[in-house]
Amino acid sequence: MSLLHVEHYSKRFYIDHLQREIAVFADLHFTLEAGQFLLVSGPNGMGKSTLLRCLYRTYRPAAGRAWYASRRGPIDLARAADVDMALLRREELGFVTQFLRPRPRVSARELVAEPLLAAGCPWSEALPRAEAMLATFGLKPALWSAYPATFSGGEQQRVNLARALVHPCRLLLLDEPTASLDAAARASLTERLAQLKAQGVAMIGVFHYPQEVRPLLDGEIKLAGTADPAQMEVEHVVE
Repeated sequence: MSLLHVEHYSKRFYIDHLQREIAVFADLHFTLEAGQFLLVSGPNGMGKSTLLRCLYRTYRPAAGRAWYASRRGPIDLARAADVDMALLRREELGFVTQFLRPRPRVSARELVAEPLLAAGCPWSEALPRAEAMLATFGLKPALWSAYPATFSGGEQQRVNLARALVHPCRLLLLDEPTASLDAAARASLTERLAQLKAQGVAMIGVFHYPQEVRPLLDGEIKLAGTADPAQMEVEHVVE
């Protein structure tokens, strides 16, 4: 079984004041194997971020199935119970956005170390690994003990990426992770994604600068269409 098999996947939003449904994407099909990296591309408003959120189950899809080969057995991400999704997010699924919502009075190094601690890593090992990941993304050591709530947008994004990528998962969803990063930090991200891919992590991503990850890609999910939902087309291309 593939790591992820998506079939007849669709998403619609009901707009209350318009009293109508708006189709985002419809009848989407694709397959993802361990260690593969798929880019989601298309014009703005075609549902690129929405697709990732449906797979992570922040949103529920309107139709279709997303069969995921978890360590505990196959599970349909479209219909899984909330408790099962919470377990998968803790153990196997990762999601990276361009935004960090830091908790007050928690330092950058503590935020980054948390996924390692949750996986059973002792603090004596988690702390240096967290600091190494912060250094990888160019956050100054003077800020490691500071609270990210006080950081700039670019600094928060460095913490966000370090936290999301410090502990490898099996399926990683990346939603515009480079939006607030400079060229050096984007290069560090590409290097880290190459390491994860070599370790067998499967990835699906939306990128501001897709050319920087293109050498890592195994295929592309192209969302294309017009503002008229009836004319929307979805294409999956594996190169």
